[in-house]
Amino acid sequence: MTEQLGKLEKPEAERFADKRKLYLVPLIFCGEKAPPEYVEKFNLYWEQVSEHIANLESKIGKAHHVYHESITVAGEEGLKTTEKLNPSSGRLAKEKCQSGAAFEATEDKEVVEESLDWERFLLLGFISQKVAEMVSEFYVKATRRRYQHIARRIDETLKGDEAGVLFIREGHLVQFPKDIEVFSVFPPALDEIHRWQREQLTKEKGEEPSDERH
Repeated sequence: MTEQLGKLEKPEAERFADKRKLYLVPLIFCGEKAPPEYVEKFNLYWEQVSEHIANLESKIGKAHHVYHESITVAGEEGLKTTEKLNPSSGRLAKEKCQSGAAFEATEDKEVVEESLDWERFLLLGFISQKVAEMVSEFYVKATRRRYQHIARRIDETLKGDEAGVLFIREGHLVQFPKDIEVFSVFPPALDEIHRWQREQLTKEKGEEPSDERH
């Protein structure tokens, strides 16, 4: 079950007191060459994420564990890797750990690398449809194992009435254990980012000649 973060009142929040909770944060990235208007929305997004998590913690439970997509080692080493991968989520993860949360090894190194390699092959494109289908099948299988491992790690480490924070990209297919209440952190700035991305795609398509064939 996934709960949308909104005006969660205290009486309602109390029903989650004895349950495992997971605060699900969409992982958004920003490249060095990103335009200023995107950077502004990106920074606002992470400010709002921090506020929303703090709101959840104050009402239904402090985060005891931090999980992050692509990170295969726990503790300080994992935090340092996270800060290199995404300084914004890394900074927030570090704050939670400084407040007592444990940073967990979320993924399996071998499975992550396999999944990423198949993804790279798919991006190259193929002449043979048969080869394309084979690579696609391998990628799907590796990704499925990857998501299963994430769910298993959370299930193994998140105990009793504890809460955890998971940073993971949108569109993931992780099937969380049924007894974990999942709260989606979806601040207003995320809508703005989605709108900006759609507008950029529209502009790019508008610049293409209407009779161009691929």
